[in-house]
Amino acid sequence: MKIHAIGGYDEVGKNMTALEIDEDVFVFDSGLFLPAIVGVEEREKIPTEKGMRALGALPDDLYLEKNGLKDKVRALLISHAHLDHVGALQYNAYKYKAPILGTPFTMEVLRILTEDDNKKIMNRIIPVNVNSSYFIRGKNQKYRIEFINITHSTIQSTIIAIHTKEGVILYANDYKLDNSPIFGDKPNYKRLKELASVGVKALIVDCLYAPDDRKTPSEKIARGLLEDVFFSTDNSKAGMVITTFSSHIARLKSITEFGQRLGREVIFLGRSLGKYVQAARNTGNAPFTKNVRIYTYRKQLEKILRNVNKNREKYLIVCTGHQGEPGSILDRMA
Repeated sequence: MKIHAIGGYDEVGKNMTALEIDEDVFVFDSGLFLPAIVGVEEREKIPTEKGMRALGALPDDLYLEKNGLKDKVRALLISHAHLDHVGALQYNAYKYKAPILGTPFTMEVLRILTEDDNKKIMNRIIPVNVNSSYFIRGKNQKYRIEFINITHSTIQSTIIAIHTKEGVILYANDYKLDNSPIFGDKPNYKRLKELASVGVKALIVDCLYAPDDRKTPSEKIARGLLEDVFFSTDNSKAGMVITTFSSHIARLKSITEFGQRLGREVIFLGRSLGKYVQAARNTGNAPFTKNVRIYTYRKQLEKILRNVNKNREKYLIVCTGHQGEPGSILDRMA
């Protein structure tokens, strides 16, 4: 058994890990290095695999081919829906004669991403419910792949367990132990304890802030802070604009509910917001957006912003750009 750390362990992005067991290989995650995307988009109107790879936006999965592992890949296992874990599949999945497995929300995000970029993934895409399993046949043995619920800043995030003859391999890449989540269940401690009692052969762990001796606060705390800002700030005659991660469905839920309590019409602006919210809607995870309008294209954005500007006190604008991304909605508004 060998564990190959291909990407993501010394940077925030390009997450990819390969597990080699005898004649079988399983790939965990296939993500983008997001800062490089800006450079690619400046050079190519439609990003290509060659352009993405030249500027370092893709994980170095050529390593698998160089080491004779590419044709041994039995499945591509995706832990959650962030682009630095799922975004590279539209550029490299074609190399592997293997299915792609992930939770329904994660697989729906992948489908929408590829459609929006006019790409097509030929691999079989298999949605697996949280806290459920799927069996993959290797060359000489059958493997049980388990997707265990864990909390993170996007929904239906998982710790992946592969059951092998030598024991359980756990892949835990990006998570937080939130016992009071706003959306979804708390981590499945019961199942993790059961696996620990059976015997874990290897635990592959990496997470933002992993070296820091601290605990990330619950999303319930973030909701409380948001509520304080919304209802303790005088906004009676002012416009309201808020920006956050497009993939943070729980945070979007809180923002929407507070905006509606203020009697404002909530409007989502931006392509990435549109993609993630649509994926949440398609999988039954966004009932809070029932009365939310979403605009993604330039002409739509310009028209709605003109209307909002006339009656600012009636609207709450939710948009992309809180990290200063060039070309984001907030960047254009500034």
